[in-house]
Amino acid sequence: MRNTSNRLTPYLYILPIVLLGGVLIYFSIGFTFLASLTDWNGLTKYEFVGFQNYIDLFSDRTFRRATLNTVIFMVITVAVQAALGLLVAVICKERMPGSNFFKAVFFLPIAMAPAIIATVFRYMLETNYGSFNETLRSIGLLGEGEVIQWLGADLGVWSIIAINIFQWMGFSMMIYFSSLMAIPNDIYEAARIDGAGWWRTLWSITIPSLRGTTSVLIILGIVGSLKTFDIVWLTTGGGPGNATQFLTTYLYQTRGDREAGYSSSIGVIILLIAFLLSLIQLRVNSRKDA
Repeated sequence: MRNTSNRLTPYLYILPIVLLGGVLIYFSIGFTFLASLTDWNGLTKYEFVGFQNYIDLFSDRTFRRATLNTVIFMVITVAVQAALGLLVAVICKERMPGSNFFKAVFFLPIAMAPAIIATVFRYMLETNYGSFNETLRSIGLLGEGEVIQWLGADLGVWSIIAINIFQWMGFSMMIYFSSLMAIPNDIYEAARIDGAGWWRTLWSITIPSLRGTTSVLIILGIVGSLKTFDIVWLTTGGGPGNATQFLTTYLYQTRGDREAGYSSSIGVIILLIAFLLSLIQLRVNSRKDA
């Protein structure tokens, strides 16, 4: 009897969080999927339509544009944030003068609310009187009356990508830095004795040793990219037109238009993309470790 009680004790400790997670997460997922099979205005009108919402999605030009923007955003931000974070972490590990100051500077944007960063950059990138264009005009790179539409149809997505990298690169840097401190110095000393330079050490020792960290950052980056909303909404609102529309902003707009069933189908698509990409990354990483 005592053995049975000992075996059940760990499950009793995690039971509250399992119940809470089941209600708040899995129930919500199930409800969203069921809602995606309906024509529902979010209040009263409720009609079962099967997979018609999903069929309509793939013929929706705005949805295709939002998906393309989200994929571009995800690929570039995940890759650049990881690469820059690793580079800065490796440099800071060298204990150069001022390295602690630079770590604090790069990490500072994470402590700021995305709403603050988005608002500041929106004014900096404003077409007519933004500080970016005014600076370029003052040094002669822009003529009088010339403007660059940083948040326009052509550059809007790229500006959002730059803002996101500015905010979250420091997170990758700190995670990499923590992992670098766990690598034994004996390995680096042996490499130096064998004549390995800085680049050879980076490619042959540092990067392979951080494979698990990189995998975690990629998964977090994928999920975070698919959830990106505040920066997009507060800088461009998905415009002009639908040029900077993302899946999350399109979901928000359709829900605001009382198309709760249609917006639920977008939410299900986002969830499936995040799940599949994370699963692929885990499988690839497990094969490398095998």
